[in-house]
Amino acid sequence: MTRLLVVDDVPLFRAGLTSALRDAGFDVVGEAESAEEAVAEAERLRPDLVLLDVLMPGLSGLEVVEKLTAVSPESQVILLTASESEEDLLSAIKAGARGYIIKDMPFPRLVDSIAAIVKGGAVVSSQMAGKLFDVTRQLLRHQELLAARKPTLTGREIEVLQLVARGLTSRSIGEQLFISENTVKNHIRNILDKLGLHSRNEAVLYAVRENLVSIG
Repeated sequence: MTRLLVVDDVPLFRAGLTSALRDAGFDVVGEAESAEEAVAEAERLRPDLVLLDVLMPGLSGLEVVEKLTAVSPESQVILLTASESEEDLLSAIKAGARGYIIKDMPFPRLVDSIAAIVKGGAVVSSQMAGKLFDVTRQLLRHQELLAARKPTLTGREIEVLQLVARGLTSRSIGEQLFISENTVKNHIRNILDKLGLHSRNEAVLYAVRENLVSIG
C-alpha cells in the first residue's frame, strides 16, 4: 500500500483530500500544515509520495521540494497548486516534482492522477499540458537558433585545434601539416576570434566540450 504525506495549510481541503485518498485505498501516514513541518514529517515517516501545496506560510512549495528530496530521497513529490504559470511549472519540473496538479481538480480525478504516478508515470493537469508543450516547443526553437549561430570551424582549423589539444607547439603543428609556423598561428588566431575566446587553453576546452576534438 502506497504511503502518503499530505501537506496543505487549509485544514478543510487537507481533510477532504485525506478522506478521498483513504477511501481509494491509500495509506495516509501523516499530515502537515507548514513547510517546516512537511520536511520534519517526511524525514520521520519516509512516505512514498508527498502531496504538497505550493503556496504555504514560510518556504515556498518549490523550495520545499528540494528540502524534501534531501531528507527523504525515496519520496516522490506531487505539487498541488492554484498557479497556471508556465514559469512555476518549469520550476517545479526542475526542482524534481513528479506531478503538477491544479487544486480545483475534483478529488476522484486527483486520486486517479496519484495512482498513475504510483505506477511510474508523471502527471501534469490538463490545464497545464498545453502550456508545457508550448514551452517545450519554444525551448527547442531557441536551441535551433543557437545552433544556427554557432561558429563553424574549417577542416584545417579543426586539424590545428586537434594538434593543439595534444600539446603540440605551433612549429610542430606546422611540420606535421606541412605549413609554416606563421600559418599555424594565423589559424589559431582565427579559431579564437570565431569562438570569442582568448587563449589556446580556452579553445581546447571549448572544442572538447562541443565534441569537436578528442584528446588521447
